[in-house]
Amino acid sequence: MKFLNYGSLNIDYVYRVDHILAPGETLSSKGREIFPGGKGLNQSIALARAGVEVFHAGRIGKEGGFLLDLCRENGICTDFIKLDENADCGHTMIQVDANGENAILLYGGSNQQQEKAQMDEVLDHFGRGDVILLQNEINEMPYLIDRAYEKGLTIFLNPSPMDEKLLRCDLEKISWFLLNEVEAEQLTGTKDEEEIRIELRKRYPGAKFVLTLGKEGACYFDAEESVFQESFPVKVVDTTAAGDTFTGYFIAELLKGGTKEEALRIASRAASIAVSRKGASTSIPYRKELDA
Repeated sequence: MKFLNYGSLNIDYVYRVDHILAPGETLSSKGREIFPGGKGLNQSIALARAGVEVFHAGRIGKEGGFLLDLCRENGICTDFIKLDENADCGHTMIQVDANGENAILLYGGSNQQQEKAQMDEVLDHFGRGDVILLQNEINEMPYLIDRAYEKGLTIFLNPSPMDEKLLRCDLEKISWFLLNEVEAEQLTGTKDEEEIRIELRKRYPGAKFVLTLGKEGACYFDAEESVFQESFPVKVVDTTAAGDTFTGYFIAELLKGGTKEEALRIASRAASIAVSRKGASTSIPYRKELDA
């Protein structure tokens, strides 16, 4: 079995602020830091640090060479990452407030310049029994989902950011949804956790779901069972990449043969470490830290 993550690679510009900006407000930041990021990159690093051999596919701009270096340092195969010297790298502007909460403005850049021909070329190296992880920070998502499904890959989807473009995809082809409470509300139209479960089960009866609930914990559910995991209380410094850390570690534990309960517990522990640190990919722990 081979594991492919086809996703974004970003440069994160992180601004420390007293509070998240309100409409019309001007606010001085307390500092700026630059980190590697992007949901795709973050999740690949989480998977790699959890012990999974990862192939990452995507596209970076002319200033993104250090993102390739970071992938290689973490043992991620970069053969399917295309460097486009004529494109700007995808990037984010992230506000982090005094409580560690964040607000993120995303510019797609090279992430939104994926080509179908590149997707076909990448998927030619994968087939039935392999796994693909997707997010929604790249273009051509309907095509990529359709092609992966045709080739018999098991598809994990983190539907973030949730938007109308993603809803044009055939989501019935998704095997696993990993989403937070905001994305779940956007997908189902309700904030009520029980109603969310009912609606998702009804819409995608063959799929499995993982719903993260912030400090309230996380749960797994499918058509037949439901499992809940409490969060681990820690001092929150920065919530950026907490969900990506959870996603990577949850999938990694499953691939190793762990139960849903074990996967939820390991993923929650990893996310609790991530929120106690600054940055996105730089905050993601190594597996040995969870065992310490």
